[in-house]
Amino acid sequence: MRMIHTTLFAASVLALSACKPGTEPTTPSSDAADAAIEAPAADPAAPPPMQAPVATATLQPTEGNTAAGSIAFTVTEDGQLRASGDISGLAPNSEHGFHIHEKGDCSSTDGSSAGGHFNPGNADHGSVEAVVHHGGDMPNIVADAQGNAHVDGPVSSNVNVGKGDEFDILGRGLIVHADPDDYHSQPTGNAGARLACAVIAKAE
Repeated sequence: MRMIHTTLFAASVLALSACKPGTEPTTPSSDAADAAIEAPAADPAAPPPMQAPVATATLQPTEGNTAAGSIAFTVTEDGQLRASGDISGLAPNSEHGFHIHEKGDCSSTDGSSAGGHFNPGNADHGSVEAVVHHGGDMPNIVADAQGNAHVDGPVSSNVNVGKGDEFDILGRGLIVHADPDDYHSQPTGNAGARLACAVIAKAE
């Protein structure tokens, strides 16, 4: 009988302590719950976030041609200068040389007033991915079946935007050529005539 009373007393104490005012069941805080939810891993195949342009160029067709478009120059988080944009009015499924030229002058009807390739390092012409190349060398652009090309490629690592030195691309020309650059013929990669010309200007 004494054992029964002791057991009942212990049960009563436990029940009272569970109902004690100000004592609530412990639940995870919202902060803890948020911390428990991990952020999704970044998709390595996803394009890098868009950066604000540091320079722009509006391509206009040379006489007898229809190629035109807008190009933005941006600097990626790792310091790489890139050119991106869209060009229309090209031949369907065609490939074209695409270079920065030494002069920001598109006054001639054939684009020749833009001069030769921008080459402040006095190097041989080549692919921008090669050790030796012009400061103005960039990858070829490729048009789709409708004659439209999306541009997104690197610019030489030895040029800049806005430093005001001989490696600055501001005020230089931008040319779309009629033929693909073969990346080895000197001094222009045998890229042919000039379909469109632009002047590279500081972004507003």
